[in-house]
Amino acid sequence: MVGTVGSPRTGVIDAGSRAPFGWAPLVVLFIVGLVDRIEHNLLSGVLPAVQKEWGFSDTAAGSIPTAAALAAAVVCLPAGYLADRLNRTRLIAVVVLFWAIATLGSGLATGFVTFYLMRVLLAAAENIDNPAAGSLLADYYPPASRATAYGLTRATTHLGGIGTLLGGVLAEAFSWRTAFLVMVVPGVLTALLVWLLREPRRCELDRLVAGGDASPSPPALKPPPFWRQVRQVLAIPTLVFVCAGLSLLTLGLAGIFYWLPTLMVRTLGAGTGTAGALSGLIPVVGTLIGTLVGSWLGGKWHGTRKGGRLLAGGGGITAGSLVLAVALSMESIVSLAALVLLSCSLMAIAIPNMTACLADVVPAASRGLGFAVLQLLITGGSAFGSLVVGIASDQLGSLLAGMYVLVIPTVAGGLLTLRARTSFERDARKVMDEAAG
Repeated sequence: MVGTVGSPRTGVIDAGSRAPFGWAPLVVLFIVGLVDRIEHNLLSGVLPAVQKEWGFSDTAAGSIPTAAALAAAVVCLPAGYLADRLNRTRLIAVVVLFWAIATLGSGLATGFVTFYLMRVLLAAAENIDNPAAGSLLADYYPPASRATAYGLTRATTHLGGIGTLLGGVLAEAFSWRTAFLVMVVPGVLTALLVWLLREPRRCELDRLVAGGDASPSPPALKPPPFWRQVRQVLAIPTLVFVCAGLSLLTLGLAGIFYWLPTLMVRTLGAGTGTAGALSGLIPVVGTLIGTLVGSWLGGKWHGTRKGGRLLAGGGGITAGSLVLAVALSMESIVSLAALVLLSCSLMAIAIPNMTACLADVVPAASRGLGFAVLQLLITGGSAFGSLVVGIASDQLGSLLAGMYVLVIPTVAGGLLTLRARTSFERDARKVMDEAAG
């Protein structure tokens, strides 16, 4: 039956269950994130073939992700506004269908301008679904299992290397257009899956967990006027520290990992293929390891230590950043790879825990906007990391020195998220008190 995927199996929500709506919603939203990232990263795999056909410069090629990131940043806050006011499953389904159309447009483009426009529109659309998905997960899963839910969906951000691989293979075997045309099919099917999801009532699960009744309370769930809502969200200390910390982390990692293959080639004598393979594979493996560890550790420490999930995530970021600093100084490709893998694994512990913390401290009526603020700052950080390293490298005469410049914000990001422990319990308790009525 349409709209019943994700309904309580017994017809009644069991607030004591780790998955009162079942695990189907998590699987569907994981697929959304995975298809999103695979499609997003097709471009890097097919880029040589696209440049060969149309002959545009490296500067033009490099401007595509920058323009896409800026377009994505522009839609973040409007996306949060929509997520807090519209049916979220329908919103995501429509957006995913738009992805499929933009992907089709990429594959059928007859010129560089049209292709460029399709990639920018796609990036903007991809950012619209994020706040809605973040808000949905908090209404599907209680605090005890949110680290697992957010960990699995957020891990897809780091699995985009599959798209690079798929794009390169299909471009070489057939044509670069084939890579985009093939991805239209999973896009349409994913939109259909999301359309079948049941829209949970906002705050219902929080209310039950807090010991209140499950009856809807429209005044409590109706978001305030937008700019007042923005001020209220930004007045949550935990959210501010976590978002600022993750923005700094993203700034550092985006720049360091963009230039990591070049560092391997220039200073360690690695071949281009080896450097590219290691730089692509290590983050994927490290993310999977760290997400699994983080989900387990966050669940174990949540409620047993002050700000337990923030301790796990912030500690992982800080330790991982310091390990990364050591890794960059290695003179052996094996040592570098091993330490970077350890660093990625440690920092990925934050993936399930930071997003779960945000869901805990932002009221249900404003969670879409809360995740929009996070996405805005992360997108902004990722847009400028590679540029900072490039400028620093030219000014200092050393790529390694330029990369070390960005180790500083990654460490600072970890310390900021640890700082959020001081306000987390108070902010989370306030949300549950409001939910209980």
